[in-house]
Amino acid sequence: MANLRLAMDAAFWDVNIASPQSLVDGAARAVPGEPVPLDGARAGRTIRPQQLAFFQNAFPFGLTPSLCPTSKKEQGSFAVQSLLLSPSLGDWWMGLIGQIRPRKLISSIKTEVANADEFDLVAIKDIAKQFLDKSLYAVGLCSQFSPNPDTSLLFSIEGHGEQDKSRSKATLIHKLTNHDITVEAAWPELFIDKNGNYWNVPSSLSFDVSSLMSDSGLRYRLGLHKNGGNPQPLNSSGDNDKIPEALMPGLYAKAAFSLERSRDLWREKEKKDVGSNSEKEMPWMSSYDERLKEPHSSVSAILGGSCAALLGGNQDKDVDSAQSQSFGKRMNPISANVFGSMCYTIQRGKFKEDFNDLTRLDVRVDFASVPAFIGGVSRILHCALKGPVESKANTLASPRLSLTLQQQVAGPIVARVDSRIAFLSEPGKHLAHVEDLIFSLSYSLRILRSGKILAWYSPKKKEAMVELRLFEF
Repeated sequence: MANLRLAMDAAFWDVNIASPQSLVDGAARAVPGEPVPLDGARAGRTIRPQQLAFFQNAFPFGLTPSLCPTSKKEQGSFAVQSLLLSPSLGDWWMGLIGQIRPRKLISSIKTEVANADEFDLVAIKDIAKQFLDKSLYAVGLCSQFSPNPDTSLLFSIEGHGEQDKSRSKATLIHKLTNHDITVEAAWPELFIDKNGNYWNVPSSLSFDVSSLMSDSGLRYRLGLHKNGGNPQPLNSSGDNDKIPEALMPGLYAKAAFSLERSRDLWREKEKKDVGSNSEKEMPWMSSYDERLKEPHSSVSAILGGSCAALLGGNQDKDVDSAQSQSFGKRMNPISANVFGSMCYTIQRGKFKEDFNDLTRLDVRVDFASVPAFIGGVSRILHCALKGPVESKANTLASPRLSLTLQQQVAGPIVARVDSRIAFLSEPGKHLAHVEDLIFSLSYSLRILRSGKILAWYSPKKKEAMVELRLFEF
């Protein structure tokens, strides 16, 4: 089933989008209130240092590749990461991550060798100096401590040689019987908007209480969020970048709820022989992923609402007058929204055989704002009946169609394509256009029951990354 919870989290605050721009987290926050991100874009729940610890045995020399564009093209997008240290003691664990961009280093060494009249001690020193260029490197430190099974404290700090400031984050997660409590502070926090642009918000504080989904399908969230400082674009000149309203400085109180329903049109249940332990004795006979072991066809839907109240001013003393004009109008003190999604899923195959045993299609329609959608339909009808009117189109009025196709290539290898199509286009655009696209290839690890190594590429952001996903598809 496609992840319907994305609809609620996108309306709230905390959708983590997989991104190589963040060394320790391996993720950036989606700007709240914008269109629902692609299913395949959401970051995995396993923290990045633990992923790299797993990849030490999967890649040569423990080096994990990625594509991560920078503002300086001479540095190149290609980067390799590795877990340098990972000491642990009881309930405490720490990871030290290193990253290097080899393109600029190789180019600089070639230039020095070409310009050297002879290969002497001076030439060797000039070549050695190229290794000291701090813009080639990035270092991240992550520490996790769990005083009890229900509480986890995570702290991380990372620095990139080409950037002046480091990025730090502290997260406290506490699990109750039916709720999760999360307290988080980041300085700065990394956000990504619907256009694939990155933003650094100097400080971000949040306190969230989220319920587990009940048997009735009800889920709700309450939270306080505070942004401070002047948001700055990352790897961009920022001359024509408009700062998203949701990133404006201020203290916000938020609440959201959703009701989810699903029904199987048909499902082929896995047959088990009574008294037989063949599945346990022969694990190679089981599905490569236990969450993909039953062919089925199903429909699901989610409907919810969110509201936000601005408790503090949305202007900050650190925001200069030139940048404040980019904010546009100020946010309303109180705002509310209704959102929803509908999904159809069909899967063929049990993902057990080596060939042609998995084909899966998820089709999801997202309404980021039901009132805006109704207004957009009214606008189109008015233009059709009474002629065009001059009014600014609301990007949230367009429903988004998300398509996810998965096809087994051979054995545990699965190819996947995620796409998002928008309708009710803005002026100058077609009636329907592709907003986002992600290609990925995964290798399922049967021994983990539902785990895989996932390599994805985003043509829009020109980024690529390798991740470890557990109990996700």
